[in-house]
Amino acid sequence: MSIHRGELKAFASCLQQEGHSSGTIDKYLHDGSEFAAWMGDRRLNKETAAAWRDHLVKENYAPATINSMLSAVNRLLKFLGREDCKIKFLRIQRKTFRDQSRELTRNEYQRLLDTAAAEGQERLGLLMETICSTGIRVSEVQYITVEAARAGRAEISLKGKIRTILLPAKLCRKLLKYAKKHKTASGEIFLTRNGKPISRRQIWREMKSLCQKAGVESSKVFPHNLRHLFAAVFYKACRDIVKLADVLGHSSINTTRIYLMTSGAEHAKQLERLGLVT
Repeated sequence: MSIHRGELKAFASCLQQEGHSSGTIDKYLHDGSEFAAWMGDRRLNKETAAAWRDHLVKENYAPATINSMLSAVNRLLKFLGREDCKIKFLRIQRKTFRDQSRELTRNEYQRLLDTAAAEGQERLGLLMETICSTGIRVSEVQYITVEAARAGRAEISLKGKIRTILLPAKLCRKLLKYAKKHKTASGEIFLTRNGKPISRRQIWREMKSLCQKAGVESSKVFPHNLRHLFAAVFYKACRDIVKLADVLGHSSINTTRIYLMTSGAEHAKQLERLGLVT
């Protein structure tokens, strides 16, 4: 049994009906297509499905990446009614600290904002401030509207859940000033020159183009890292992981814990403070 394009298309429609974001759907389709291409004319069974995981390991994919791809493919197998072929995840020991090469600091964040201002990239700078000061996902930028800025809160609907995000007063003033300047009387604030909602790909691309000018490693600059920075700063301020989980829209505190891992450098400092080496 091979997986056909029509089945992948039907899978995408199913995910859309379930309320998944366009980014999630794109990822699931990409990983599902990769699996389908590798399968070719192979007979789909538990052994061949597991062999794909082994193939990814031999191709030197990162363990976390492999498990992410397996999650997407397992969801596809469930849709196809082939849960008997579900692939077991790789067992990965939980990290106690984040990779420093991906840790965006407050100073680097400020350099990005300063550079965006110097380069006349007002929309990008304000967009980064919006994500970082609220902790929203890049897919949730669409809920930052003129109405939300006036009310000081945004109602975000994602994955069948609705949560309210409070917007800092200073941010609201900046958003409304920007909207007025660009003659946006209602609806989404972050639009392209053609008046269409800005896509996550464009946000990603614009942020990456800012890296070199700002002197920040590109490995640290992507929309989701602004969400991580928000989580770290918020937790330091309130020390309430349950409240943070609610703000971020996490259904599990274990997910929130990932956002609170310290950097490798900070972890090393903590070890030094123990004073156990004489």
